[in-house]
Amino acid sequence: MNIFKQFFKSIYSPRDIALFRFQGIGKTILYVFFLTFVSILPSIIYFSTALIEGIDAAKTILKDEAPSFSVQNGRLTAKTDVPVTIDKGNFTIIIDPTGAMSEEDAAEAGNAFALLKDKFALASAGTVESYPYSMMTDLHITNNNLFNFLDTIGGMKGIIIPVVSLFIYLFSSAASFIEVSVLALIGLALKGSKKLNYRQMWRMAAYSETLPTVFFTIMTTLRTAVPNSFIINWFVVIIVLYLAIKEVPKPKSAQKDVL
Repeated sequence: MNIFKQFFKSIYSPRDIALFRFQGIGKTILYVFFLTFVSILPSIIYFSTALIEGIDAAKTILKDEAPSFSVQNGRLTAKTDVPVTIDKGNFTIIIDPTGAMSEEDAAEAGNAFALLKDKFALASAGTVESYPYSMMTDLHITNNNLFNFLDTIGGMKGIIIPVVSLFIYLFSSAASFIEVSVLALIGLALKGSKKLNYRQMWRMAAYSETLPTVFFTIMTTLRTAVPNSFIINWFVVIIVLYLAIKEVPKPKSAQKDVL
């Protein structure tokens, strides 16, 4: 059975998941890599789109809408007496040399990049990270050199996107293998009298990941947040593995005892 048929059957069939315990470990490892790729594909697409559109939007803002500014000696100066907020729908840029705004204000703006009086802040989905200008010695930023920097980054997007995507894939793959390994240990605690060893349980655990992976991939594609996703993921995958274990026949001696 090829990997795509296995993927389809693993969504709905615990019986087939139980049968996969006999296949080679190499094919199961390949399946984990395949499942990881499926799970991160929407994130990679959104990252690539956001990078391209974000750079273009930022360059337009710096060229046409932002006041002249300069960051030097750990302080921001700009040709404005009030904070400037430029809202581009899904992204907001804040320039505030007055000190009136804080990183919390940037967080309230949603997805935002803020040049504040003595620090810059990057906000996303309600969380914010801020960094003082003083951390970077000899820092000197103006509209022009920031525009040139973004232009350089834009020219390198053909390298940046694959490198970042590969990093995300490798990190996610490592997390997937750890999750499958832990799930296999849980499966051993659930197997009861079934004659299953760790290698077989690891194979079954890998395919049990399919249903929650498909669900959360769809939710990511729809950009829909799922509350308590960590708990839901583990609950579903343990239930699927348990159902697959139930499909494994009991040893003949155990069956005779029952009779």
